[in-house]
Amino acid sequence: MQTLLRLSRMIDSLIERIGRLTGWLIVLMILIGLYNVIVRYLGRYLGRTLSSNLYLELQWYLFSIIFFFGFAYVLRHNQNVRVDFLYAKWPVKRRALINLVGDLLFMIPFCIVGIIVALNPVLASWGRLPDGSWGEWELSPDANGLPRAPIKSMIIVGFVLLLLQAISETIKHIAVLTDSAESEIVVASEDYQPLRTE
Repeated sequence: MQTLLRLSRMIDSLIERIGRLTGWLIVLMILIGLYNVIVRYLGRYLGRTLSSNLYLELQWYLFSIIFFFGFAYVLRHNQNVRVDFLYAKWPVKRRALINLVGDLLFMIPFCIVGIIVALNPVLASWGRLPDGSWGEWELSPDANGLPRAPIKSMIIVGFVLLLLQAISETIKHIAVLTDSAESEIVVASEDYQPLRTE
């Protein structure tokens, strides 16, 4: 169990770093959005086109990346939405069991299916042709737009990160349910917060 919990901590650490990076991407997205607004209005004032589709698309690419990276971070910090008023009153082991069943029956299979379903469209976006050869990347239909392949790849990256975090959460739930020596550390740490009841 110690080895699995070490793996869980490594996954949590990775997701935490990506979450911090995502925070900086939010700042970058806001700055690009501010730039877009300023040059659009300045261009109207000067009677020239100063804005570009490149910056508009970069802004929504960053917005998409923030969501793809944010899914695993939200799960890591247990900020996902719950609609069950009974759950808050249950003991820790019952919550761990419910979370474990949910992860094994729904979250992990959902991530795997998401990766499988997204794989062919992402490869096609990178230029993979039906005969197995490679062509050109999918590009934006707008002038000065960005290629679509890198942002479509983030779909798979997002599902992989969510899958990794679901595996980490599953390990923690098993530690709690098996009364392993580390289970008290898991429950007491901020890594395992089934639900705050403020």
